[in-house]
Parts: sequence; structure tokens; C-alpha cells
Amino acid sequence: MAAITITNVSKTYPGASAPSITDINLTIQDGEFIVLVGPSGCGKSTLLRMVAGLEEITDGEVRIGDRVVNKVDPADRDIAMVFQNYALYPHMSVRENMAYGLKNRKTPKAEIEARVAEAARMLELGPYLDRKPRALSGGQRQRVAMGRAVVRQPAAFLFDEPLSNLDAKLRVSMRGEIRRLQKRLATTSLYVTHDQLEAMTLADRLVVLNAGKIEQVGAPLEIYHRPASTFVASFIGSPAMNLLDAEVDGNRLRIGSHVIETGRALSARGAITLGIRAEDLQLSASGLPFKVDFIEELGAQRLVHGQIEGQTLVVTLDPQVPLQDEMRLSVTSEKLHLFDTISGKRLDHAQAVAAATPVLA
Repeated sequence: MAAITITNVSKTYPGASAPSITDINLTIQDGEFIVLVGPSGCGKSTLLRMVAGLEEITDGEVRIGDRVVNKVDPADRDIAMVFQNYALYPHMSVRENMAYGLKNRKTPKAEIEARVAEAARMLELGPYLDRKPRALSGGQRQRVAMGRAVVRQPAAFLFDEPLSNLDAKLRVSMRGEIRRLQKRLATTSLYVTHDQLEAMTLADRLVVLNAGKIEQVGAPLEIYHRPASTFVASFIGSPAMNLLDAEVDGNRLRIGSHVIETGRALSARGAITLGIRAEDLQLSASGLPFKVDFIEELGAQRLVHGQIEGQTLVVTLDPQVPLQDEMRLSVTSEKLHLFDTISGKRLDHAQAVAAATPVLA
């Protein structure tokens, strides 16, 4: 096991007008599970592939343990990768697929057998060791790919969207298997996904990428409850955080003709973006007028979509609560998030709101 240190790393493809990765700095501690998350094209797979040695680094440095690995071949970096498409040899059995890398490294036969047997036990692959990949389900194939990585006993695991080809139910169970396996082995892991729910449930820390740059790094709940920008607020969370156009006037926030009394003067002035999580809104006898457009029934909860002052908003409500076409909503002021309208960055002084708890009125 080893830490991974990424220092001032950039990547520009030949002929490109702009870099796809810009000045990335990140340290993954020994045994830590880091998830790179972001929309398609944000650079997360490119960054992973540079760590793996499958993409050349334009600028900067990658260390695995104490070694700078910029010029080290992928096979010599002491890492193991699990890919989206399994990458299994179809003519080999499960046992042979798992053992293949060790055989190439001239590992003694007895040690290969012991490692394969242990990985098969951990991943419940014992009954399938003599089968070919075509006789396995998608989930079983992915477990074989994981087993092949495990037997290597590498310094780090690299996962490139390994669950993308699985159905929704299987993705949930495989997430649990991956997390349990990583905790048991305590191997440094770097995992790429575009699925924010997958990222939230797996990570020790999330790295949210946007247009080739790091937008925010932190524990999943830290990022959820205190997003650093409107991009993070709209990407992390399901449903996404509500983002409303508002104005600051002393200790007041205005949304259209309606006023939120915060109870403390705010240093910002003029137009801002106000963020509110769907679950932080409640029905109220007074508050902001909310006109219902449509409802999503999810069983344990209900997502109600509508408008406040002509701006779209989603609220999470108990399915047992009776609904009307028009309602009023309130929220305690500590649940409000303020962002700069131009840059999208979080306004730190917005935390002054937390000292008071009046409701929207």
C-alpha cells in the first residue's frame, strides 16, 4: 500500500486549444478511498489514466509511495485497474483470468493458487473458477475483474467506472462489495464515476471535477451540506439543490416581492444566488407562495415540483401529507446557502445566517 500524490498535473492533447486537465493537486492517503466525480468530459478518467500510466502527463508530477512514476511503465507502477468493460480473456477460465498477471510475473505456482483461492473466497467466486466469462452474469464478471486486481496485492487500486454496465439493482449490491473489499484490504483506491449517488456512498473523500479543474474536495456529507459553488450544489444531491435568484438588502433576502428576514446583516449586497435543499423546505401557514406543477411519487418520499415567483423549485414531502395546487413553504435560515451570482462561488459570510433561525415570510 502507498499514498498517491498528484502535484500540479496538467494534460493537453496535441492540437487541442485548451488543456483537458489543469493544475491538479491532490494527495490520496495510504488506505484512503477517493472518488473522482463529475459530468462527462470533466477530465476524471483522464486524470485516472495519467496515474495509471495510460496517458502521458503534460506537466506536473505523480508519485506512488516515494516514487515519481511519470516515466514508469504501467506494469511497473504497482497498481491494479478495474475497468468498465471487465477486460477478461474470453478463452480463459475464471481461475486462469485471475492468475494470469501473477504468472507473467513468475510468481511461484503455490503462491498463485493461494492468492486466487483467497480472492475467490472473499468475492464468492469459488463455484465459478472453472467457468469461462461467457457463462457468467455481468456482476460475476465484474467480481472476476476485481479478483484479478486483488490477487496482485498492489499498492493501489484504480477503478474506471466499473459499474456502468450493470443494471440498477446490481450496481447497488456491487457498490457494497467494492466498499467492503476495500475496507478489508485497506488498499489505497482511486475510483472514477459520473454517478453522484455512487460517489456519495463509496468515498472517504470526494473530488468534484468541473471542466478539468477541482471544484471541491471533502467528505461526502461535508460537500453535500456545504457546497463550494453552484456547480457542486447542482451536481451533488438528488434532487439537486434549488438555486434561486435573490437580492441581499441588509439583513434581508428578497425573492421577487417576498422577503426573508435573516436576523443579521450580511456583508454581500445586490444580486446573489440562493440555495435551498429540497428536504429543508416545509409546508407552512405563511411563507413563500408555491404553485405545484407536477409530483414524483417515490414511495418513501414525494418530490413536488413547482414554482416560486416564476422560478422552478423542488420540495421533498411526506407521501401522507395532503397537497393542494398552491401552498406556502418555509425554511429555517441556517439551511440557506448563498452564492456569488457571477462566479458561482459560495459566500462564506452566508454562515452568519446560521446564528438566527427565522423562517421565510
